[in-house]
Amino acid sequence: MTKRQTKAIILFARDPVAGKVKTRLAPFLNQDSILELYTRFLKDSIDKICGVKTADPFIGVAPSDSSGYFSQEIKNQETPPEVFLQEGEDLGERMFNAFQARFDEGYERVVIIGSDSPSLPVAYIETALDSEKDLVVGPSTDGGYYLIGMYLKPVNVFADGIEWGSEKVLQQTLDRVKKYKCSLELLPPWYDVDREEDLKFLKTHLELIAQAGLDNIGATSEFLKGLDI
Repeated sequence: MTKRQTKAIILFARDPVAGKVKTRLAPFLNQDSILELYTRFLKDSIDKICGVKTADPFIGVAPSDSSGYFSQEIKNQETPPEVFLQEGEDLGERMFNAFQARFDEGYERVVIIGSDSPSLPVAYIETALDSEKDLVVGPSTDGGYYLIGMYLKPVNVFADGIEWGSEKVLQQTLDRVKKYKCSLELLPPWYDVDREEDLKFLKTHLELIAQAGLDNIGATSEFLKGLDI
């Protein structure tokens, strides 16, 4: 992909393989339904990052792209994202390496989002891309974060043992922000969808959004309409 912008937006995602994604939704959903749900999350998330016209889109995939999903899905985009494999021993190292690579390519602001928040407002991403703070963090209600962004240079706030997957992730990261004396902007809190109760909340939320005539989350909404939960 030819660099067009000074900003980059990266979707961090897992290769959609049955039994390897959204595992905490089993046995509430069967494996086929979980896989279909996750590919809907991915489609909406890819549409979202490609709809941000002020940033070049990227997709960081782990652990591999063996399913071929991403190479097929990006063909539908006017500006196809560049797909790369995440590199590193844990999530923090993989994110740091992704930040470093984009800065090395000349980007000034780089933002990473996850694939577990299909209802995330685009406005939050745009706010992060416009920030001139060293670090932008979007807190998640489960104690983690749905977005993290850096400006001009990578700051390794992931070092020294973040307990990934725990409710301590956000606080441990913020502790390192203080340690490195970074300037920080916090976005409004949002939510990830990992468990049964999260999925039920998402379905209700999307139904209310649609009733209010606001933006709909296309692929995910369509799937959840037919899901009896």
